[in-house]
Amino acid sequence: MLGVNRQLEELESEGKYISVGLIGAGQMGRGMISQIEGMKGMKTVVVADINVDNVLHGFHAAGIDEGSIREASSTEEVDRFVKDGKYVAVKDAKLVYENEKVDVVVDATGVPEIGADIAWNSIQNHKHIVMLNVEADVTVGAYLYEEAKKKGVTYTGSAGDEPGAIMELHDFADALGFDIVALGKGKNNPLNQYSNPDVTKEEAERKGASPKMLASFQDGTKTMVEMNAVANATGFTPDTPGMHGYSGSVQELPSIFRKEEDGGKIKKHKIVDYINGVAPGVFAIITSDKEEVREEMKYLSMGEGPHYVLYRPYHLTSLETPLSIARAYLDNKPTIAPYRGMVAETVAVAKKDLKAGDYLDGIGGHTVYGKVDEYESAKRDNALPIGLVSGNIKIKRDIAQDQILTYDDVELEGESFLWDLRKAQDNM
Repeated sequence: MLGVNRQLEELESEGKYISVGLIGAGQMGRGMISQIEGMKGMKTVVVADINVDNVLHGFHAAGIDEGSIREASSTEEVDRFVKDGKYVAVKDAKLVYENEKVDVVVDATGVPEIGADIAWNSIQNHKHIVMLNVEADVTVGAYLYEEAKKKGVTYTGSAGDEPGAIMELHDFADALGFDIVALGKGKNNPLNQYSNPDVTKEEAERKGASPKMLASFQDGTKTMVEMNAVANATGFTPDTPGMHGYSGSVQELPSIFRKEEDGGKIKKHKIVDYINGVAPGVFAIITSDKEEVREEMKYLSMGEGPHYVLYRPYHLTSLETPLSIARAYLDNKPTIAPYRGMVAETVAVAKKDLKAGDYLDGIGGHTVYGKVDEYESAKRDNALPIGLVSGNIKIKRDIAQDQILTYDDVELEGESFLWDLRKAQDNM
């Protein structure tokens, strides 16, 4: 994001800064707090988490002195402390998005139901909203994006998340007029669609991570959801339900992503996919029909052609989120958003045989994994989006392992703002 550093430096030279409100002080949120502390023209003024100790830990780890930190439980306290230049820790998310001094809200909860509520209320309070919650984005992001435009604020995914990093490559190549063949990411663990928190428990303990989070990586759901977000932003689609997931090196990508009739492994161009073997990077496969361009690409050691790979070997997750915060505030522009509406859908698939009367348990759990498909196909099947899955959903009839769940197979017990928002989106 060229020039953001100079824009932030200018803001600080004027005695101003972007006031950031963060909701969710887990690993990603705390990392963002520390990163912002080293930046110009930006400050994390209020952070909410149901466990306030997480917030305090984040402030302390960022090197913020104890005298500058305050805990608050009311709007009046937050207003007073923020105006006094303090760093404020709260439990209630509404104390973040309702605070008049907050310019940009970041959702780092990772929970679709909570993320949808945060995004909606931030928009209604005329705050820019940055989503470190791709699960919520692929479920109701198309609706939230349109709502934000009506309110004159920005709804955006995050730089540093793989979809945001892929979008940078896409926009670079697209602006230059290259034909983009495929967009993708590396997967850093073998696909095991039946992984669950019991399987990942020991590894999670070693890494200090959540067993459910690791299970969502291993069972492929996270990858499906991330590429779903890219599809909704670009209009690209999976070449096949669930994508191919071939193995290969960076150097092999241009030959893999050629049509089958040309010696490659794909059926069509403009697809999203993932590769085993190039993690943690992201990539774009590009081509050109211009002879001079091909000659120069060869001269530049980009390969023999006609396909070439643009590869970004890293993505810094929440450490890059401040760039999306800055772009939203300074330019009112997203890093990535569902510009194309619902192009793809990640549907819920049974991890095991499910019996009538069973309850689902959410992403990375024991009951379902996600599989990305074209939206129209999922709609025809009446398939249940993975983002709507929670412990409040009861199975109405027996479901066999690896069977796609439909709306007719389940019953939501109680109310869900996320489900209501999804219904509104489906009726757009």
